[in-house]
Amino acid sequence: MARSLLIPSIEQRLRGLMEVSRRNLYQHGFSDVERANPTVTLTREFGCEGYPVAERLQGLLEQRSGKPWVVMDRALLDAVARDHNLSEEILRNLGVKNRFLDDMLSTFSPRWKSDKDYYRLLCRQIVALAVEGNVILIGRGASILTQDTGNCYHFRIIAPMSFKVKSVAARCGLSADQAQDMVREKQRQRDAFLKDFLGRDIADPTLYHLILNNARFSAGEIAALMADVVMPPTRS
Repeated sequence: MARSLLIPSIEQRLRGLMEVSRRNLYQHGFSDVERANPTVTLTREFGCEGYPVAERLQGLLEQRSGKPWVVMDRALLDAVARDHNLSEEILRNLGVKNRFLDDMLSTFSPRWKSDKDYYRLLCRQIVALAVEGNVILIGRGASILTQDTGNCYHFRIIAPMSFKVKSVAARCGLSADQAQDMVREKQRQRDAFLKDFLGRDIADPTLYHLILNNARFSAGEIAALMADVVMPPTRS
């Protein structure tokens, strides 16, 4: 199935993002961070289901919290980063003090290079959104960047190579050998970039609250398990 049929349009999702980002226009300081709404970071090995899980998780968390949630994946973060005015509006509406963001990201500053200013902007957006809460951040090093925000739940989806190869081959119309080469190369590129930029291994299990095997759980089952960690259902 084409990617466009699996993921809603950027325009539709930007409207949802703006709705969430306008919730709190007041300025808050460090003491308010612990009272923020929860945030979810979701990383996955290349070839595992990311957006399908996030979409199901979004529905569960909206139902349990009674509040809107937004899913931020690479496409949406890139759209925000490309539009300077939109990016500034989101950061301003979130009400997060710049000093907090600077202090949060200063840990990684020795690894920042001039050719990575674009990713630096993404980092600021990721941390700002995470601190505000009610957001599901897919990839982009969010699980590393937000380790100390206090309101984040971190999850990773893994799977055997055979599962990932079959998934990529079906989605991209590739042979098994081609799919395996793609899985290995894309994963290598992701891991190398984040290790160089953030100085951490994204596969480090100690980063996560829960690691789930996509070959043993469906997207719906994974989302339900995550939702129970973030926001356990009330029992009468």
